[in-house]
Amino acid sequence: MPKIGDSKILILATDGYERSELRQPHEELQKRGATVHIASPEGGEIKSWDETDWGDSIASDLKLSDVTWSDYDALVLPGGQINPDVLRTKPEAVQLVKDFVTGNKIVAAVCHGPWLLVEADVVRGREMTSYPSIRTDLKNAGANVVDKEVAISNGIITSRNPNDLPAFIDKIVEEVEEGEHRRPAA
Repeated sequence: MPKIGDSKILILATDGYERSELRQPHEELQKRGATVHIASPEGGEIKSWDETDWGDSIASDLKLSDVTWSDYDALVLPGGQINPDVLRTKPEAVQLVKDFVTGNKIVAAVCHGPWLLVEADVVRGREMTSYPSIRTDLKNAGANVVDKEVAISNGIITSRNPNDLPAFIDKIVEEVEEGEHRRPAA
């Protein structure tokens, strides 16, 4: 079982990510010793959405096309409405999510981030939560939708909103330290 300090975690995002949902996991996982990289479709700077308007930017460490999923222990998918909606139209982003799930890696999605899980067709039969406006999408894709701070289904972690981030981050650490999660396909 890897310690969080020995782990590598990838955050996948693009312009329009909810600021807190990328920044808090990024900073807290680094504080706990993880190596954390941000990947975006084009590389370079990506701009946040900060509650009601555009926020600051953060540099991505690599382009999505340069990611080797097997180099990482976990994938984090921040929300915001814009970010996951754009990413789910990118076949390489959807494939990355599928690769993490079928490769038995940890996948953690918050707020609207589970839209990528729906697009990757990996939610069927799994307990999941999300921002209220996309719960019907999860249900229609076959998830068992619950309304709680953190839902976990064999290494696939979902949370509802920025208020859930402390529990979401703690669950990422716990699941990474448990190691690989063998799971049946959704």
